[in-house]
Amino acid sequence: MTVWPAALCAQGVPEPDDYREEPYRGPVPETLSGGTVVSSEEAHALWQTGDAAFIDVLPRAPKPENLPAGTIWRDKPRLSIPGSLWLPNVGYGRIAEITSEYFRSGLEKATGGDTARPVLFFCLDECWMSWNAARRALEYGYETVYWYPEGTDGWTFEDFPVEELQPEPEPQ
Repeated sequence: MTVWPAALCAQGVPEPDDYREEPYRGPVPETLSGGTVVSSEEAHALWQTGDAAFIDVLPRAPKPENLPAGTIWRDKPRLSIPGSLWLPNVGYGRIAEITSEYFRSGLEKATGGDTARPVLFFCLDECWMSWNAARRALEYGYETVYWYPEGTDGWTFEDFPVEELQPEPEPQ
């Protein structure tokens, strides 16, 4: 069996006509129509200058409903790019209206309501969630959208700093 490096697998992956649905992990395109794709070095430079709001869209596993009474549930810690806003579950191909409202509210918080403020979306390497979220932000009218396809995998590979994030609270 031949195993190809991720960079070779990504070559030739076309952007879909709509949002990507399952599977969400796999080779991603090298482009985002209307947005700018950035490398780890470029993402780090944007982070250092503070010129863009960083949005982490890694999904969060829900607490299983059928846990036995007294079971302690601990969410897996999310180590991410410092200062990022974590908006889990907004990168699925189809999202409910309440999730769309949550996403819009999070973007407004991250940008101070300024759709001209640059936003950068990321998740993990080869994760379509960040591509979907970046595309959705463009459709919401955000003017400068960066997509960082290597996500926290690329960030930590470069030994850039990380911190534990808590997800932005969801509306009740």
